[in-house]
Amino acid sequence: MFGLKKKKLDLSSPVDGKLIELAQVPDEVFSQGLMGQGFAIEPTADMIYAPVAGKITNIFPTKHAIGIKTKQGPELLLHLGLDTVELNGTPFELLVTEGQNVDPQTRLCKMDRQQIITAGKATAVLVLVTSGETVTLLEQESEQHGQVCATIKLD
Repeated sequence: MFGLKKKKLDLSSPVDGKLIELAQVPDEVFSQGLMGQGFAIEPTADMIYAPVAGKITNIFPTKHAIGIKTKQGPELLLHLGLDTVELNGTPFELLVTEGQNVDPQTRLCKMDRQQIITAGKATAVLVLVTSGETVTLLEQESEQHGQVCATIKLD
């Protein structure tokens, strides 16, 4: 059985905090899975890391969303906060650029949670699989950056 490929891809927590199912996120676009399957973390820290090894494919001009293509193929969207697009990038300090290779030890950006809260926005960090693969959320209530939160089924 040589040459068998891994049938799953682990997704790590991009930030310290509490794991939240997407269905519990107070935004219908995300809670109904319209942007893809995945999970959210209610952060207790400001440093955001890559949830998986891959390449940065897109950074939104407002710095609130970062696209990553994994080495195994699935594409992810890391969405920082809810309705934070309206803040025009102010609470985010980017530490990566498009085209850069990353792994779960790579710092992507620093998010000023207090500034987001003061603006009346939610701070949840979402990890969404936008390429259609099935995501299995692991049953854990508390996470630290780098701990596996979910797996993607690869066919």
